[in-house]
Amino acid sequence: MTEVTRSNLVGGEMLNWSDLHPADARPAAGGPAAVSLLAAALRAGDAVLVAGPHAAVLYADLVAVAESVDILVRSAPDAEELAETLGNAKTQVYCGSLDRFETSETYDLIVALDGLERTVGPDTESLPWSEALSKLTTRLAPNGRLLLGATNSFSVNRMIQPDITAALPRDEDWGRAVNDTAPAGLKALQAELQGQIVGVYPSLVEADVMAGDNLQLTAARAARVVAERNSGPTLLDPYRVVMDAAHAGLLVELAPAWYVAVGVEVSIESAAGELVEERLLAALRVDDQLALRREVVAYVEWLRTAPKTGAADNVIVAGTSYRLFEGDGGGTIEEHLARFARRALESGSRQPWPVGGDAQALTARLAAMVGLTVSDVPGTAEVLRPLGSAEQLATVARLADELAHSSARAILFQGTINGIRKSVPYRLGHAMLNPARVVRRRLKRALRRR
Repeated sequence: MTEVTRSNLVGGEMLNWSDLHPADARPAAGGPAAVSLLAAALRAGDAVLVAGPHAAVLYADLVAVAESVDILVRSAPDAEELAETLGNAKTQVYCGSLDRFETSETYDLIVALDGLERTVGPDTESLPWSEALSKLTTRLAPNGRLLLGATNSFSVNRMIQPDITAALPRDEDWGRAVNDTAPAGLKALQAELQGQIVGVYPSLVEADVMAGDNLQLTAARAARVVAERNSGPTLLDPYRVVMDAAHAGLLVELAPAWYVAVGVEVSIESAAGELVEERLLAALRVDDQLALRREVVAYVEWLRTAPKTGAADNVIVAGTSYRLFEGDGGGTIEEHLARFARRALESGSRQPWPVGGDAQALTARLAAMVGLTVSDVPGTAEVLRPLGSAEQLATVARLADELAHSSARAILFQGTINGIRKSVPYRLGHAMLNPARVVRRRLKRALRRR
């Protein structure tokens, strides 16, 4: 078993603090995307340095493949735990700050997916990010590889949800120099490192999706995990924010975090095509009822013949070809149309009809386009509101404007009616027809008495 001895204490260690099990800080970096990236970079026989806190599965994967693994953490309890759980002849655990970590070893692979901010403690007055990066890269062997994480200070998260905890001091918020944090913005990060940079969603802590392009299907995967994480009240609809970022070509630039891979080719699964939902929403936005009808008809025709069906947000269309995006699919045509109606209302999408602003009416209209009569679909009776505050405000403004126009038309119509009633032809006609109405009513009463 490996022990954390005095020779493994490099200085600046934190004795009563844990980054692996924090009580008042974010957990260590991890997630499926981190596991996938590490698997692409790690080679049998590698000498590896892991700097900063990482999820347990990442340490286990490294120890299983690498020739030797050196681990540097600032927390004394974390160092003791890692030495006990991973300890073997090829593992060394060092405890202390990166600025005091001195070794003559060089490494084939250096892993710092948590970033560089948590490689030092409060005893380090200042360690600029670029200097911390230099301390790592100088330990790379020729043709060595580097995996580095960095948090984006201005990401889609800033648009979705304000960080109300930012004003509340936490235990880890000790005074640090401004330049100790990662560069602000993708271009600044690219200027520091020559490597492949991919976006990470929804965060370094729970890295589920890597985004290297702005294709709609890549965005949809990222949008789903962001929406799942932000299920409560938000400033903007989380799903739509990510999809719109991709549409603007900013999916990587506005990612909550980034992975930088130097000397490693990151392969990201992606595919061309569109989600049926995006096509339908695009038609709704511009009031193109012809395009909407065309898309609904084609989609429902596929649903009627497909062995496995899927909702509009889980079906890909490329040309005239449809296929499931993810999962096993299932469900009826009415249920899929009702789900789209719900998502359209929750996104604050404009409805191109004067009536039908609830899920039940919208579902019925969509179903009528393909010859279906829908009377009641579970989940469509409730009143749905846009998810984000901004979409709610936009919907209120739009409805208020439509109401004002309707009121103006009503006033115009009332004025027209009053003008007709005051006209001579109307009054003459009314005078001529009134006796006939009286006679007609009297005849009806006489017939009823018989």
